Amino acid sequence: MGVTWSNEAGLHLTAGGKSLEYAAWGPKPADAPTLVLLHEGLGSVALWRDFPQALVDATGFGVLAYSRAGYGASDPVDLPRPLDYMTQEALHSVGDVLDAAGIEHAVLLGHSDGATIATIYGGSVSDMRVRSLILMAPHYFTEPMGLAAIKAAGDAYASGGLKEKLAKYHTNVDVAFNGWHGAWTDPKFEAWNVGDSIDHLRIPVLAIQGRDDPYGTLAQINEIETRIYSPVETAILDNCGHAPHLDQPHATLDAIREFCARLDRIEREVVQIA
Repeated sequence: MGVTWSNEAGLHLTAGGKSLEYAAWGPKPADAPTLVLLHEGLGSVALWRDFPQALVDATGFGVLAYSRAGYGASDPVDLPRPLDYMTQEALHSVGDVLDAAGIEHAVLLGHSDGATIATIYGGSVSDMRVRSLILMAPHYFTEPMGLAAIKAAGDAYASGGLKEKLAKYHTNVDVAFNGWHGAWTDPKFEAWNVGDSIDHLRIPVLAIQGRDDPYGTLAQINEIETRIYSPVETAILDNCGHAPHLDQPHATLDAIREFCARLDRIEREVVQIA
């Protein structure tokens, strides 16, 4: 393993030609499966808050979180981001992260953009290390209400104090925000659709969605259920917005705990050959 397995500040690994900040909790990859956290469109390692340790406590798995290029204390990226930036991230960075961290048995756990990236990776890259996906508030196509919410975030960033809040978590806050906001508000992005990535999944999936998510409706979960060929479980949470792990932490952790326990039990079963 080429990284220090610790949640201390200031750790970096190299992936996709960029220096990315990361932190790790719980058992090392050689000792247990690893939940690899892929953050939302404005997220970072720090913005996961206490969720990584809660995952360790709930599942017994290790946890690795990293800030994608352009976020947190990771290297910046050039703007504007390409409109297929999530696909590019999946194809050119995720595998490098797994390599750098020495991860042998991974569950990709993504939130929002991170859930989409996890799906694209799982459906596009043949990687036997990735045994399953946990997708919180994923999106595979644009919806009018979601685009309206993103446009409103631009107003909050310009004059509503959002920039100051995000600056606590991103070294290059304008790069982090404008890279995300610029892509989603580009008129050409309205036609964006990566639902075909679901068609190629052959690993178990847990999808978690809040009923009150302002960025996406249950149509996103229906897209998974109607297109997937592998086992899928869903947890639709009441009184929950775009961040299930923050809005409904107990229900979210319960769903993840049960999913990971079943996955681990199945993988540990000894197959009798007659």
